[in-house]
Amino acid sequence: MPTIMSHAAVPIAGALMLGRNKISIPVMAAGIVFAMFPDADVIGFGFGVDYADSWGHRGATHSLIFAFIAALFATALFRPHNYFVVSAYLFIAMASHGLLDTLTNGGLGAALLWPFDDHRYFAPITPIAVSPIGIANFISDRGIRVLISEAIWIWTPLTVLTGTVLVLQGRRKKWQ
Repeated sequence: MPTIMSHAAVPIAGALMLGRNKISIPVMAAGIVFAMFPDADVIGFGFGVDYADSWGHRGATHSLIFAFIAALFATALFRPHNYFVVSAYLFIAMASHGLLDTLTNGGLGAALLWPFDDHRYFAPITPIAVSPIGIANFISDRGIRVLISEAIWIWTPLTVLTGTVLVLQGRRKKWQ
């Protein structure tokens, strides 16, 4: 899995690109929480849930259907004027977690299609170094390698994309 901080990159970038008129600060905060939430499944380890179980790490909470239902529920609570935009934003925020996990070079993959399929998926390429679980394991040479990997494969592309969109939006406003 990428680090918890890098999972937040997608909703932050999305909120910046969409702007505050479409994504409010509370919705952006919810998006960040949504992007991090799937890894709450690690608490199952303490209750004897096996990593490979449906509700184990990278299981049900990493699925697209889980993200879809959570996004619809949260959007109903927010009751925004732009229901579709907020629902899509929250869905993408949470779904991005499992999708980013498929790009890592470790673990069992992500159960993206749960409950229809318990198979754990990886992307065709896995360039992101998998993050160690636990802060003690993270403060190490391996943790530094993970951060460098994430800077290259997550933060840099999202920064370039966001910057490009913001520049193009600024130019479009000048032409209008």
